[in-house]
Amino acid sequence: MNDDLESASEQGAEGRSTDGVRLQKALANAGVASRRVAENLIVEGRVRVNGVVVTELGSRIDPEVDLVDVDGTAIQFDETKRYVVLNKPRGVVSSMRDERGRPDLREFVQDWPERLYNVGRLDADTSGLLVLTNDGELAHVLAHPSFGVTKVYVAKVEGKVSAQTIATLTRGLELEDGTIAADRARLLSASPSSSSGGRGGESLIELTLHSGRNRIVRRMMAAVGHPVIELVRRQFGPLHLGTLPVGRARELTKVERGALLTLARGAAEEPPPASSESDSD
Repeated sequence: MNDDLESASEQGAEGRSTDGVRLQKALANAGVASRRVAENLIVEGRVRVNGVVVTELGSRIDPEVDLVDVDGTAIQFDETKRYVVLNKPRGVVSSMRDERGRPDLREFVQDWPERLYNVGRLDADTSGLLVLTNDGELAHVLAHPSFGVTKVYVAKVEGKVSAQTIATLTRGLELEDGTIAADRARLLSASPSSSSGGRGGESLIELTLHSGRNRIVRRMMAAVGHPVIELVRRQFGPLHLGTLPVGRARELTKVERGALLTLARGAAEEPPPASSESDSD
């Protein structure tokens, strides 16, 4: 009843358009805030529609077309879209159906009726954070290496990694497909090994990269003389693996969805240069 009265009043003598949904109602339906708080956000100039600040309470939007953000964070209106994070185990290939019959991702998406796809890839020998979604546009932006989404890996490697090696990783080294440098690298720990031969010992290092080159972490560490023993992706863009157990999947929280959509929309505003890299680590 109140909605009908509000609709009628919004038409008013000025003949304002009634197409779409009132902005404050759309925000409330999306779980951003109550209708009253959403109105305050609009009046305070904290809401943008398609990049333009909107302060008029009578404004209407088309939730299927218009892009809305609050305080710079993208808002999701499409309830049919699903965004899931998986802690992929080792030995599982990043495919929804592996033609060679190897363990794939199907067993981890049985709780969702939607047909989900993985965003990018992790090698079978690599575990960690993998995003699954039915949002094809977002998946394209996040997976395309030219958009430069940051990823954080923790690698257990052979030998004791020196400060000089850490500097080499960030300064850059030459691989068969060109120069590569980590955005950040740090030594987490180093321990002696009981095994004989070689230099002995193992190190745990953290690497931050935006490159999507195939098996890039393993190739970088091999090039500096520290082959990877185990590799885990702990972070993908704004998403963190946290305490999610290996082999478990969960839907993103509202805050995580907002951060992911904000990243994707920002990247999509500037078309990437051509690239032949593939997002597989």
